[in-house]
Amino acid sequence: MAKKGKAKNTANKAKHSRLMSQKINKVKLEKKLHKERLKAIIKKVNENKDSEKK
Repeated sequence: MAKKGKAKNTANKAKHSRLMSQKINKVKLEKKLHKERLKAIIKKVNENKDSEKK
């Protein structure tokens, strides 16, 4: 027999999945920004090396 009434945990599951996706997106964004900062630093260092050699 099927249960009557509201389905169990649907609101909590939806909220949890939304929060987890926010967390995952935040981590992805932080990694992307970190890589961009490192690339900028490396580029700056390489430019300084090139200018010192000339």
